[in-house]
Amino acid sequence: MDPFEIAKRTGKLAEEKKARDIVILELAGLTDIADYFLIVSGRNERHVKTIAGHILESMELMGVRPYSTEGFENGRWVIIDYQTVVVHVFLQPIRELYDLESLWFDAKRHTLGSEKTLKGVKDG
Repeated sequence: MDPFEIAKRTGKLAEEKKARDIVILELAGLTDIADYFLIVSGRNERHVKTIAGHILESMELMGVRPYSTEGFENGRWVIIDYQTVVVHVFLQPIRELYDLESLWFDAKRHTLGSEKTLKGVKDG
């Protein structure tokens, strides 16, 4: 599975568990950290854990295992590292605090269910 397919698939899995504000940032050419970030929000710690757990279990069933995971115990910010794709499942206030979308303002943005690509804008 190529990196963009992983990003889209993890985004769809997050959507299945009612994640909010799902955004894929295309980082290829901007950093060596990853090609894509998937950023989503949950309503509370339990919801964050549910979203992250669903992504982990479903991707593993497809033979895609993470390089590492962080933050699952607390459920405030779960990071799932698939090397080319890093999934960030945030509690909304924590997402606002760290504001990764602004940090990577020059990254292309992809939203699920739309072929629209946004560049350098938060709401488009």
